[in-house]
Amino acid sequence: MFKKIIFLSFAFFAMSLMALYTVKVENDQMAIIDSGSESSFVVLELFTSQGCSSCPPADQLLEKVQKEFPETVFALSYHVDYWDYIGWRDPFAKARHTKKQSSYNRKFGYPNNYTPEIVVNGQEHFVGSDRTTAYAKIRGYAAKKTTNEITVEGVQSSGDKINFEYSTTGDLDHKLLRAVLVIDERTTEVKRGENRNRTLHNSNIVVNESYIDLESQTGSSSITIPALVTPTDDLTLVLLMESENLDITAAAKTPVSN
Repeated sequence: MFKKIIFLSFAFFAMSLMALYTVKVENDQMAIIDSGSESSFVVLELFTSQGCSSCPPADQLLEKVQKEFPETVFALSYHVDYWDYIGWRDPFAKARHTKKQSSYNRKFGYPNNYTPEIVVNGQEHFVGSDRTTAYAKIRGYAAKKTTNEITVEGVQSSGDKINFEYSTTGDLDHKLLRAVLVIDERTTEVKRGENRNRTLHNSNIVVNESYIDLESQTGSSSITIPALVTPTDDLTLVLLMESENLDITAAAKTPVSN
């Protein structure tokens, strides 16, 4: 009995040290990131699904880092459709999200899609629930100098469209502007599949995106508000500059009145 008590005490002590270390590492990461350049950005594209039992921790992590670094982190949650066959049809899943993920993994030389997967600035990927790697990548990419910048303004809702104006800096050769519309958060009661009988909270949910040819440094465009958006949803418009090899070179975002 005495040995058992000692073992349990040691295990508790070790767990406490690990928890303190994790908090210290995250606080250190936050201090470093907050002291970075105002124009720095980290785009985290999470490929997830409500039908995947491994995805909720990644969904939570994405929301956590976006709230901790609201100016630096650009969180985008792409729900893929290849888990729908299990029995739960993810209301946010789209085949084009799966296609986007496949394009990234071909670029990375990775043979298959998987969830949860996070892609950072279009340049590398890691398991979306890996907290340590997430903070390390945020710190690393936030410290990098940007080659382009985007400003978005004149955002107005008109019927089922959001109109906006943009201006850019830097080299635009072989680059596109990607406009992404996201629902800030939504809660869903899942009835079937691997997450059956769970209430899932998703954030930064991509509901539409479009590409714009960059023929000049300034311009205007619009993006359609899909039918699944409700009047109570808070929306954010994200603009990304993307090179032909899928690297993201600039980012901007603004809340949208729905």
